[in-house]
Amino acid sequence: MGENIFTGIAAGLRTYLAGAGVPPLASEFIVMVVKLLAVIIFVSLNVVWLVYMERKVAAYIQCRIGPNRVGPKGLLQTVADVVKLLAKEIIIPRRVDKIVYLAAPVLVFVPPMMAFAVIPWGEGMAPIDLNIGVFYVLAVASLSTIIFWMGGWSSNNKYSLVGGMRVVAQMVSYELPLVLSLLGVIMLTGTLSITEIVNAQRGTWFIFAQPLAFLIYFIAGVSEVNRTPFDLVEGESEIIAGPYTEYSGMGYAMYMLAEYGSMMVISCMCTIMFLGGWLAPFGWTFLPSWFWFFIKVYAMIFIFMWIRWTYPRIRVDQLMGFGWKVLVPLSLANIFVTGVGMYIYRAIGW
Repeated sequence: MGENIFTGIAAGLRTYLAGAGVPPLASEFIVMVVKLLAVIIFVSLNVVWLVYMERKVAAYIQCRIGPNRVGPKGLLQTVADVVKLLAKEIIIPRRVDKIVYLAAPVLVFVPPMMAFAVIPWGEGMAPIDLNIGVFYVLAVASLSTIIFWMGGWSSNNKYSLVGGMRVVAQMVSYELPLVLSLLGVIMLTGTLSITEIVNAQRGTWFIFAQPLAFLIYFIAGVSEVNRTPFDLVEGESEIIAGPYTEYSGMGYAMYMLAEYGSMMVISCMCTIMFLGGWLAPFGWTFLPSWFWFFIKVYAMIFIFMWIRWTYPRIRVDQLMGFGWKVLVPLSLANIFVTGVGMYIYRAIGW
């Protein structure tokens, strides 16, 4: 399946619109909107499923049943929660920066959606195949920092403000080792194209060539999506709900959904950079590429959830110290070792 399926669908849609007499400019706009809607629907459905999955994983770890009332095996529990949140009143506290306060929960879901515009779901299944796909994903993912800060600052609440400050400190501190951990893979492949990086792993997945980089990326990724043990942003015993404290109804729900969307982006990039993307293990190519991609992604997400219900929250000083004193030096050392290894291999003619 070498040809991009989205390119084929877009070409068919353009042909149909041209036959219907639609002008080229309007045709391109319609194609873009259709692609955008496809990404939004796909990500939203996955996020709804992840909420249910986390409840079931938590229940299994805690030796209980979990959601089991709404729908078969509780499958419609998340849908019922969404309906409940939609029915709740949106309360706007006094003396808030109203425009920023209302814009933050709407914008917070934008970076994950933008990232998924270039993430392939299988071979030839990228909505947009950029030759700088890795750089693009890292760039748009960093936008989340300012959006969380907008919500914390605009709420006119000391707990929200402290939570917003923690977001900025935590994300900036751990985004650096996360980016540095990917440089080893980029050095080995010599490209920022997601498709080319996956194809470069047909012989060996990069988790075996870059095990330290994989570990650094995973730890930094846990912090980037505010998951335990790095969930100091919303430490209930300290700052209630952090930057989300003054939000209710769907405003609060959008922040939670954005967390799951970001977790999915981190897991997708981990699969692409270290786990061979959509490539089948053991040569089992009789199953479609998208099946293997999602098996790997959901395996990573399960580990995220497992860690959340296993480890306690760490202190702020431990969080910052671990990021700057451990992860950053290790990621720089990994880049150095990778460079030396590449030089030696080329010197001996490998």
